Amino acid sequence: MSALHDMGVAALRRALADKAVSSTELTEHLLGRIGQQQALGAFLQVDADGARAAAAAADARRAAGDNAPLLGVPIAHKDIFVTTAQPTTAGSKMLAGYRSPFDATVVARLGAAGTVSLGKLNCDEFAMGSANENSAFFPVHNPWDATRVPGGSSGGSAAAVAARLLPAATGTDTGGSIRQPASFTGITGIKPTYGVCSRYGMIAFASSLDQAGPMARCAEDCALLLSAMSGFDALDSTSAQRPPQDFHAQMLAPRDGTTAARPLAGLRIGLPKEFFPAGLSADVDAAVRNALAELEKLGATLVDVSLPRTELSIPVYYIIAPAEASSNLSRFDGVKFGHRAAKYTDLLDMYKKTRAEGFGPEVKRRIMIGTYVLSHGYYDAYYLQAQKLRRMIADDFQACFQQCDLIAGPVAPSVAWKLGEQDADPIQTYLADIFTLPASLAGLPGMSVPAGLGAHGMPVGLQLIGNYFAEGPLLHAAHALQQATDWHTRAPAGI
Repeated sequence: MSALHDMGVAALRRALADKAVSSTELTEHLLGRIGQQQALGAFLQVDADGARAAAAAADARRAAGDNAPLLGVPIAHKDIFVTTAQPTTAGSKMLAGYRSPFDATVVARLGAAGTVSLGKLNCDEFAMGSANENSAFFPVHNPWDATRVPGGSSGGSAAAVAARLLPAATGTDTGGSIRQPASFTGITGIKPTYGVCSRYGMIAFASSLDQAGPMARCAEDCALLLSAMSGFDALDSTSAQRPPQDFHAQMLAPRDGTTAARPLAGLRIGLPKEFFPAGLSADVDAAVRNALAELEKLGATLVDVSLPRTELSIPVYYIIAPAEASSNLSRFDGVKFGHRAAKYTDLLDMYKKTRAEGFGPEVKRRIMIGTYVLSHGYYDAYYLQAQKLRRMIADDFQACFQQCDLIAGPVAPSVAWKLGEQDADPIQTYLADIFTLPASLAGLPGMSVPAGLGAHGMPVGLQLIGNYFAEGPLLHAAHALQQATDWHTRAPAGI
């Protein structure tokens, strides 16, 4: 049997079912690794006592004949999901020490499936960032190169999985916050269709864009977690009213007319010309095209398509998302919960000082942008126009899906950059979201699949995008690629 920390969710599920290892043994092993890797900055809180108790309970359930699909598998949650067992900060001083009276639906469902939570993972403050340098507490380092960013905002989740501190973690994706860090750290991550996973108990950044998803080593592991996380939730008004889905079974279901050697025969994969611009790094371009060649060998057909409004996705997103953030974050005023300024003269002064002290610079920047575009005289000129363009971006995708089944391209224009390299110019960080934003604005499912290494030995991710509720075909294509390649098994040196 491989070292426990090298095993993914599917492998651990089999080992636990075969009683080759107990959840208690597995949990102790991973807690030991987490203690040795504190400099990585992936965890904000480690719940050792709670994890040990949950592991013991999982072992007892298994001894009693329970075979829940994820029983005894350790994971951890991005600190954007509220939990009763541990504080939830959203990476912000504004919520330092905050304890929720309830668990997020995603947390509760994974707990019911038998997972063991090891703690809460670091993230950009209120999920606003693409590098995990905006955490109010400390940045996360990329385990492939500690001088580089892991991506964001789910950088703690990505780094923890890549460093083999745990087999899988939860993340959230508003404009690419699962896919981009997955690409930067060489793991697999999927953002499902908007509404597939409940947003109840997920601290809101931009309500029409935020979506939860799993981050793990491979597509199979993601499918197992997504099956447990997803499903209609009456507590979330944006939840899709669909019956529970077995994404693992959908991933394994063969396509009509395929063979073992050509599992993707008949699958049309669209390549938008806008996803391969002149400014795309040569190493990223080469890695993505190598992955596309592998998909062709597996039977897929590559089709040239166009998403003409791709370039507009950045200004559209950075109007809509800050506008929604300015509204959502207005609740953090020091009155009912969270940080409150120690000294103030009256209520208005308390509001001002609390928000000035509690929010970091990137959050303040986005609140100000959002408030501006929603203000009288600017709403029609900016926000309303952005919403119209958002619909047109979604229409572009539907036109593409008349010609193909899935869309492919890079996740990001380059590999992970150095820590602090883009601090002076936040616009450069925003521009790095160019390939992930369109699918987010359209509410489509998308995933990052490891596609080898680029410059400086850093990972590169292949992005796959499907039509609405096409998570099954997405996972099927990714799984087929991972059965034929070993990119997803590569780990950082010394891990």
